[in-house]
Amino acid sequence: MPERADEVLSPLGRMVVAGLLKHAAPCTAFTTPTVNGYRRFRPNSLAPDRATWCYDHRGVMIRALGGVGDPATRLENRVGEPAANPYLFIMSQIVAGLDGVAHTLDPGPQNDEPYVSDQPLLPTSLSAALDALEREPLFRQELGDIFLDYFLKLKRNELGRFERWQEEAGVKNADDENDRMGAAGIF
Repeated sequence: MPERADEVLSPLGRMVVAGLLKHAAPCTAFTTPTVNGYRRFRPNSLAPDRATWCYDHRGVMIRALGGVGDPATRLENRVGEPAANPYLFIMSQIVAGLDGVAHTLDPGPQNDEPYVSDQPLLPTSLSAALDALEREPLFRQELGDIFLDYFLKLKRNELGRFERWQEEAGVKNADDENDRMGAAGIF
């Protein structure tokens, strides 16, 4: 809960948000574990497309709600999808948030224009999210080699099956097709 009327979050809350933003890319492997989930990450879609935060804005990745004296003050991570395993989703948020606290990170200013922000873009594919997770030493340190290697192998296997299906079915890259449809105003 914030301590003053001009604050959106407490100092602890700000550190947690900073950890979530810092580790946004590797966390998407847990929060958005399917190929289709990445199709939402587009500008002006009321889904995030980059690691941003703000008070009560639906276009940011981390939406802060509540305020001074409100016991329901909370953070909403809008990057997740319904197909995510809730245990892995929550675990990734705890690991990232605690890293922000351990290193007393600051999330920087709020982004009331998240789609034009210069903040880092979220991964645009499951493959990119898995690569980001594999490169981030925090999750290997906190979760262990056995778990992380197994998870990465499992998700890459799922991705490989999807790519084989695309090839066998003669489907062009679905992301390219969605980009054309979105640009044409079909979505």
